[in-house]
Amino acid sequence: MTSLFFYGTLCYRPLLEAVLNVGAEGLGQRLDRAVLPGHRVSWVKDEAYPMIEKAPGFQAQGVLLRCVTEDEEARLSYYEGAFSYHLSEVSVEVEGARERAVCFYPMASNQTRGADWVLDDWVQGWGEMAVGAARDVMARRARYDAETAANLRPFLMARHWARMMARRTPAPSTLRYAPRSNDVTIHARDEGFRGFFELAEFQFDHQRFDGARSPSINREAFLAFDAALVLPYDPKTDHILLIEQLRFGPLWRDDPNPWVFEPIAGLVDAGEDPADTARREAVEESGLQLGPLEPMVRVYASPGYSTEFFHCFLGVVDLSEFTASRGGLASEHEDIRSHVMSFDAAMALVQTGEINAGPLIMMLYWLAAERSRLRASA
Repeated sequence: MTSLFFYGTLCYRPLLEAVLNVGAEGLGQRLDRAVLPGHRVSWVKDEAYPMIEKAPGFQAQGVLLRCVTEDEEARLSYYEGAFSYHLSEVSVEVEGARERAVCFYPMASNQTRGADWVLDDWVQGWGEMAVGAARDVMARRARYDAETAANLRPFLMARHWARMMARRTPAPSTLRYAPRSNDVTIHARDEGFRGFFELAEFQFDHQRFDGARSPSINREAFLAFDAALVLPYDPKTDHILLIEQLRFGPLWRDDPNPWVFEPIAGLVDAGEDPADTARREAVEESGLQLGPLEPMVRVYASPGYSTEFFHCFLGVVDLSEFTASRGGLASEHEDIRSHVMSFDAAMALVQTGEINAGPLIMMLYWLAAERSRLRASA
């Protein structure tokens, strides 16, 4: 059987267990600390993963997994192969003794070295997201090839980042029910659809308002993403910027006009502050460099069945010289047209129903409540 040496993220045991689909007992005593002489491990500059390179006088710290089965090697090759690595033979040291092994070496040599790799730093910032995304990637193994899974990985990481943000910044419970740890119990989760989005099928029960326990309930939930939305506003001219694009929800509802007015918006990347997402999307979708951002609201789009969550901002900006344009990323097949109009004109479109996207209407009414303050301070 093969021995595998890991020098990077797979040194984190929970991640390795997620890829192999085993618990701690599944690895048993097969895992040992090991060193690969003549190699250096560093962060890839501006990325959240490491690189390895030959470097006399350095030692790559890592772990050695012995007695790797064919299925385990195939699972690891699927996971690492998705990220442009291949297996190479190496000679490692375990407690001073040499052992032959193989390790996943990068196929590309054009990575730029950053600071020295510190596993604990990566675990603190990225470990939870990586473990969750690894489980998601491996659950798609029968459906997608490694390259397709690799393309999905950033979005799977983003979904787990959304979960972390939900725990870190919960909304207050001054009037609504304040739950205890055992008030909702999920008993089973069946295999639902897993693609860019997920459909989770599950059984649960929960504490009722009358003090009793509910019966077991079967439900489905649509697993989406956190998104940042921004409404650019010029308080001096009292004008806003909207974007227009074809949307698939209206299309599949048989709406005769599936082109929709919306605020600028985009998915929050893993580890990204939603305000940074808003600024990035403003450049991509309209070419607009935003000034200060003012938080509007943080809301669930449709809490009855979806995890989708909106971080909404007002972007104070000078629109006097802005020229309406087309934008969007070709890589994402975006075809976006921007519009600058007065606040009153936008509200008139709300009244006629031509503006029919709920998030935009919500943000316009927020602006209506704050407009006098913003204009007075302009």
